[in-house]
Amino acid sequence: MEQTCRVILVNNFWTRVQSRHLHKNLIKKPLANHRIRAREVRLIDETGKQLGVVVFEKALQMAQERNLDLVQVTDKVEPPVCKIIDYGKYLYQLQKKEKEKKTQKSTEIKGIRLRFNISPHDLETRARSAEKFLKKGNIVKIEMLLRGREKGLGQFAREKMNHFVEILNERVPIKIERDLKRAPNKLMMIVSRDEKQEAKNKEKSD
Repeated sequence: MEQTCRVILVNNFWTRVQSRHLHKNLIKKPLANHRIRAREVRLIDETGKQLGVVVFEKALQMAQERNLDLVQVTDKVEPPVCKIIDYGKYLYQLQKKEKEKKTQKSTEIKGIRLRFNISPHDLETRARSAEKFLKKGNIVKIEMLLRGREKGLGQFAREKMNHFVEILNERVPIKIERDLKRAPNKLMMIVSRDEKQEAKNKEKSD
């Protein structure tokens, strides 16, 4: 009896996991053409011009005359807003936007901390770590903490930070998201991977 319950619990767990996974990957397809249930719609034509409230049958006829589809773009108002558009292209745009949202959510800010008296070897080690973060699509925040007398040697600290950026840029092309700035007890800058420059470098090498 105990073993049977255990099997049921395991099966239920995997069912919930698979259900959540499928839900994340599904995009709610908008209603189109004869699937639209409203008697009247707020119509937008293929050029973006608003045509006001139109009877559904007339709106559908107008779309068919243009060899396009009548797509319901929102049902948050009454009557719902519908647009004359190519359904396939509209669905592709929705999927593209969803993909961009997921990419933005997956981007993280990773931190790299440098000491004022960091050795050349450790500088290379930090550059390798930053390179890994950037190649995973993350943004990297580079900081150098300043203590005591180090605060009075800001120019030397800036030079070391710039040297680190040069080392990193040789490993992977980067672009500056936030310029090097001085805070009371540290220097800080933010960089990201420059994919366009990386592509150009690859074309030149080919």
